[in-house]
Amino acid sequence: MSASLGVSEAEALSCLVGQVVNAVTKGKAVNTMQINEMLSLVQGIAPRDPIEAMLAVQMVAVHNATMSFARRLNHVENIQQQDSASNAFNKLARTFAAQVEALNRHRGKGQQAIRVEHVTVNAGGQAIVGNVQGAGEKNKIVGQAYANQDAAPKITTLPSPDPARDVLPIASGEWQETMQDARRS
Repeated sequence: MSASLGVSEAEALSCLVGQVVNAVTKGKAVNTMQINEMLSLVQGIAPRDPIEAMLAVQMVAVHNATMSFARRLNHVENIQQQDSASNAFNKLARTFAAQVEALNRHRGKGQQAIRVEHVTVNAGGQAIVGNVQGAGEKNKIVGQAYANQDAAPKITTLPSPDPARDVLPIASGEWQETMQDARRS
């Protein structure tokens, strides 16, 4: 059983099973059928290590709570009950989706994101892409040589496709302007 739950230590197995029991127990009545169902769902996730095992137990508990609030939502008697059940259902459903995403990221199935933090365009049309911090000496990219070692890269401009218009400035790392709120308060 410990191998199917992704743990090798007997204490870790005991802890996980205890948490499953606590998640399905109401009062002092222990429902072994629910415990077995929950452990079966945890095994279905096939955790590979203790972190995945803990996350799997949480996922199954959150799923059970989500379905409980789905049932409550179908049997509401007034607006307050409906608001309460729908809010809890929404939060639990989002939590479950976040847990699935976390499990996929932990397993290395998360989507890779590439973010361009700073672009410097030197004379001659060459571009440098990399992490840039601050100004001056700190603004240098590791391994990048500049003609003037004391000067930070200068702000250059791109020509506009319309000759009647001004050139477009490329902002330095420190420049940032906030946009107005489109909704206007």
